[in-house]
Amino acid sequence: MRETVLTVFSAVLGAIIGSFLNACIHRLPRNLSLDQPRRSFCPSCGKTIPWYENLPVISWLALRGRCSGCHAKISPRYILVEILTSGLFLAAWLTFGLPLAPAYWLFLALLVTATFIDIEHFIIPDVITIGGTAAGVVLSVILPGLMQTDSRLHALFASLGAAALGYGILWLIVEGGKLAFGRKRHVFKEELPFSWKRDGDTATLTVGEDSLLWHEIDFRERDQLVIESTGASIDGRVLEGSPVLRFRYHVLLDEGQEKPLDQIDEIKGKLTAITIPREAMGFGDVKFIAAIGAFLGWQAVVFTICAASIIGCVAAVAGIFLARDRSGARVPFGPFLALGAALWVFFGPAIWDWYFNVMARPGHDLAF
Repeated sequence: MRETVLTVFSAVLGAIIGSFLNACIHRLPRNLSLDQPRRSFCPSCGKTIPWYENLPVISWLALRGRCSGCHAKISPRYILVEILTSGLFLAAWLTFGLPLAPAYWLFLALLVTATFIDIEHFIIPDVITIGGTAAGVVLSVILPGLMQTDSRLHALFASLGAAALGYGILWLIVEGGKLAFGRKRHVFKEELPFSWKRDGDTATLTVGEDSLLWHEIDFRERDQLVIESTGASIDGRVLEGSPVLRFRYHVLLDEGQEKPLDQIDEIKGKLTAITIPREAMGFGDVKFIAAIGAFLGWQAVVFTICAASIIGCVAAVAGIFLARDRSGARVPFGPFLALGAALWVFFGPAIWDWYFNVMARPGHDLAF
């Protein structure tokens, strides 16, 4: 009876935590406080949601996915996160029980939150990555079983070492990818009109019929976006000849001088080529794998990176065939890392042992 109650409790707790994670997913990337307002609200009309309309899973189904006030659609993501978190909490309880299950609950909650924020915003907030790394180290000391040891000191160094290993591997991939593929130059057969227009705190770069939000371009401090024009103007001031416009994220390099972009309203003209900085992946992913290592250890780091790379490649190939009109769209890597880490939690050690047992047999070359 006691086991049944605890099993049901873990599933219900997961649904409740999933409801909280939905608030995190909505608020964190928008820099909204999780405490103010404390009550959930409709993103469309701002109506405060009463408790009886905020019951995990049940309320979304009862309201048929719409706000009771303005009748705007409520994203299916809300019920998906609640059901997913409930299922993961239940699986972690059945797999690990006490005392490890609560630690895995926290870890899985971080994975779910990071996944859905990264899918929508292409970022993983530091509160998840850096905070997750710190939580992983602390919990590994409290529960050394997370690192498959009885020694708290051993668990501390194992957690720190795994976090450093994960960070180091992806840091090398990011930096190496930046050196090899950090710029993409597009050359056009004919002149195309272009414009850079500021709108408050953001801006839009338009080339021909294609537009790109300025903050979505992968700028680093030294990176430049270069426009090779046949003529251009800055706020109505016509530039001489065929100027080459060089942008950093916050400034335009105009005749050797840095002019802040927040002092410019519009740049327009015609271009023949454009060079855009790009990243293989963001540094949020680098910090995310450190958090995964801090919770799960070095073997999980290796497994997660390999699994995420394989799954990501399969998804990318499938995307090319299933959505050809979006084959060049950005794809976040964080969800693949989260999926790889979740696979490790429930199946990874068994897969690891099976693989190396097979490779250790005569006639096989050991490779991973």
